[in-house]
Amino acid sequence: MNQKVILTCAVTGESAFNRDHPNFPITPQQIADAALEAEEAGASAVHLHVRNPETGEGSRDPELFLDMATRVRDNGVSAVINITCGGGGEFRPDPTDESKAGPGSDMASAEERVKHIEMTLPELCSLDVTTQNQVESGTDMVYLNTPYTLKKMAKRFQEIGVKPEIELFAPGDALLAMKMIEEGYFDAPPLFQIVMGVRWGLPSTPETIIYMRDLLPKDCVWAAFGLGRMQMPMVAQSVLLGGNVRVGLEDNLYLSKGVFASNGQLVEKARTIIESMGATVATPDEAREILGIKKK
Repeated sequence: MNQKVILTCAVTGESAFNRDHPNFPITPQQIADAALEAEEAGASAVHLHVRNPETGEGSRDPELFLDMATRVRDNGVSAVINITCGGGGEFRPDPTDESKAGPGSDMASAEERVKHIEMTLPELCSLDVTTQNQVESGTDMVYLNTPYTLKKMAKRFQEIGVKPEIELFAPGDALLAMKMIEEGYFDAPPLFQIVMGVRWGLPSTPETIIYMRDLLPKDCVWAAFGLGRMQMPMVAQSVLLGGNVRVGLEDNLYLSKGVFASNGQLVEKARTIIESMGATVATPDEAREILGIKKK
């Protein structure tokens, strides 16, 4: 297997996490240090969120993103920088009137949702091409991303030169993304990320990856990941099927049952799996070549 695999580390996420974890990155500096740790362990790319430094809760404050991204660059991180653009699409219906947003909803315009990407100008940013029932911190929600908003965001990414990582949570998401490719919203080669393990989303199975991969265009770059205990099994399955991979504390807190992990440890474990299968982890510059992007 002469395969170069892009290994992404998602270092923090924005969801609730087990507060017993001793070294979970929360502040902009901690997140920047986690990005460097992931790169030093072998990550080709880092996927970045921010959190409120005082509460630890997820945030989409553009100033926090700018602070964090500046610190990542000041740390000398050479891995491909991928910043989330998934915030601002959480609709939690008012149980007394589901036509209205209830407590905990966070709905924003396309312009507001891309502001931090305009400010930080990463090489990649995630774009969640989905509308789906999900469960966040034990609460039902609708993750709401309409074609209208997605197209406005994608167009803006083209204008500012940031490549979107098209995140797929269901088969129909791939069909919508393909239509957007036809309409010129995504430049070649398109980059897809298959998200498995979200409640009411795709299950983390080999069959899921095969089915989703076969919906994608032949000239694309794709990756897949599973949440929780399925993180490493999905690393192996994705590599076996010709894809790229993602690990990190955003998706899984544990190295083994009951043993908290660091981002570096998760990257090292994934790298061992990749190399034991006869593939090679792409360097950051090799990842850029595969993705058709230039270092910023």
